Amino acid sequence: MDASTTPTPIPTSSAWAGKIYGNGWQAAHGGTLEVREAATGALLATAGLADREDVDAALQRARSAGAAWAATPFDQRAAVIRRAAALLEARAAEFNHWNVRECGSIEPKAQWEHQATVEQLWMAAALPMQADGLQFPSSMPGRTNTWRRVPVGTVAVIAPWNFPLLLGMRSVAPALALGNAVVLKPDVQSAITGGLLMAQLFEDAGLPPGVLQVLPGGAETGDALVRHPLTDMVSFTGSTAVGRGIGEACGRALKKVVLELGGNNAMIVLPDADLDGAASCAAWGAFLHQGQICMQAGRHLVHRSVAEAYAQKLAARAEALVVGDPARGPVHLGPLINDRQMAKVHGIVQASLSAGAKLLTGGTHEGRFYRPTVLTGVTPDMPAFREEIFGPVAPITVFDTDEEAVALANGSEYGLAAAIHSADLGRASALASRLKTGMVHINDQPVNNEFQVPFGGMGASSSGGRFGGPANVETFTTTQWVSTLARPITYPF
Repeated sequence: MDASTTPTPIPTSSAWAGKIYGNGWQAAHGGTLEVREAATGALLATAGLADREDVDAALQRARSAGAAWAATPFDQRAAVIRRAAALLEARAAEFNHWNVRECGSIEPKAQWEHQATVEQLWMAAALPMQADGLQFPSSMPGRTNTWRRVPVGTVAVIAPWNFPLLLGMRSVAPALALGNAVVLKPDVQSAITGGLLMAQLFEDAGLPPGVLQVLPGGAETGDALVRHPLTDMVSFTGSTAVGRGIGEACGRALKKVVLELGGNNAMIVLPDADLDGAASCAAWGAFLHQGQICMQAGRHLVHRSVAEAYAQKLAARAEALVVGDPARGPVHLGPLINDRQMAKVHGIVQASLSAGAKLLTGGTHEGRFYRPTVLTGVTPDMPAFREEIFGPVAPITVFDTDEEAVALANGSEYGLAAAIHSADLGRASALASRLKTGMVHINDQPVNNEFQVPFGGMGASSSGGRFGGPANVETFTTTQWVSTLARPITYPF
């Protein structure tokens, strides 16, 4: 670790002590959650832990409050979202402080996440004023056919810990704007940043009671929320393993579900690539937020003729990065989120080295602080190639032909994002069209998100739903056909 200044005191709120957010702050039946600092394990605050009884009560309230919210004029719903955006902008210091301490984010990552979430809210505020239907012709004289979009009902949002504010709000804001009630379950490792601060934000923005409720909890809480008959839709961001179970449960119940899951994203470097630019993109894509991003550059596929030069340039960038407690001073990488994740990352690295990979730099840790790591000689049978590492590790695999690069990139069950580096944009575009992945970025890296553009993956990375831009309307509404005749038809019987 490379910082030594004393962290600033953490603000606490008595509203969180053993409570959840329902119609205001309420005592939780599931007990108390200890909110601990990712970097040190120090106790920061306590909050309520929701159980099945809390889930049932929240969904009962949501069903009642949601009907009135859906009937609220669009301009009034938009006004609440705009007020929430303005309040979030004004509370940057508070949100960023918690993101650093609770989630292990470095300050620039927390700042970016905060500003991106503000933008999400402003964009969501525009959704209610969009056209909400189409009129179709009819073969029946005098009949009017209107096909319109209506709220789904009550949306359960289950959000992850890595970008808890942004990835929670990505679903919460458009769902609310389009007239749904929302029950948000933040991860227990980000209950404040991704949950209770958001609850306070919308309460202060004037959202009616019961329309948004926040229930921090673990797997049991999430399972109760997914399976409850009053949950009309589930929006889940997290691991593919958990997502499969949620998808199965929603399929059996015939509930709408959107799943944004894991990734093992390929970054393809062709022989004519700008290697300095590619190495810069690779370092950002592999090491940002300690690699704990579903779009992380997880597999570096590099043409044999430039592989050694690329590896050296990437290793030099990795060695220049400062690792330490982000609350104690400026660093590039903070801690991994918990000891279990640290053990997983290190285990994948060690197993790959045992299988014949070479360590160019990194591969060591002090507690939860893992050095950015570059591996060479990685082959498709090694764990560093097969698995989603979710840590600051860049495995390099060589290829000789474009066909081999495509086969390697597609040789994963995941299909979230990819990147291609080449001076020949035609060649890169042709390669992109052959990749089984939802997003491809040419001469960039895979950790990209522009909120006006629909976002999502293929294969084991997604259920096929999309977030962002016009896709939000399709995702967070359902459709209804209403036909109208001035007088009833007289049928033969």
